[in-house]
Amino acid sequence: MRILPLFRHSIAVAALIVLSACSQATPLPQASADAQSDDGPLDARRVTLPPVDPLPAPQLPTNADGKAVWALDGDTARFGVPGAGAMLTLSCTAGRLLITRPIAAELGAGALFAIEGQHRIVRIPVDATAVPGQRGYVWQGSLDGADADTDVFTGPFTGTLPGGGLIKVSAGEPPRDVVKRCHNAKP
Repeated sequence: MRILPLFRHSIAVAALIVLSACSQATPLPQASADAQSDDGPLDARRVTLPPVDPLPAPQLPTNADGKAVWALDGDTARFGVPGAGAMLTLSCTAGRLLITRPIAAELGAGALFAIEGQHRIVRIPVDATAVPGQRGYVWQGSLDGADADTDVFTGPFTGTLPGGGLIKVSAGEPPRDVVKRCHNAKP
């Protein structure tokens, strides 16, 4: 009776040997090493990208660490850190309030500059605009000077613009002056 379990064991070992011999069949052909490197997907092709202009210089922080203030420069109210470039400007031209956010914009681009004031939210259409004396394009839009929405600039507000991030602007006399002049201007 002891022979039967030994016989079963021998058959199992023989079956394993036969199966292992079958698994050592001829290997499948492999792709040549010259076709591609090991660090990319199959059939990958390398292409050279055209050179691009360097990225614009980093912008000031959105609130400029509390150092940004309003200043009146002729007929233009400028918000920024003294001695540095403006982060936002307001001016009145021919009865229209001109809003400029000097952040790099692509030629032909358009967006909405969302302004959230104390009592309202205003969305101003802005376009990539060339400004004399500056290289490239910046965001610029306008509102009718008599429009009640221009009052959003007379107090503190935050503004959001694609590629320009969030800007936190304090209240000041210069923007109130420009908005008041624009309200009273005759086109």
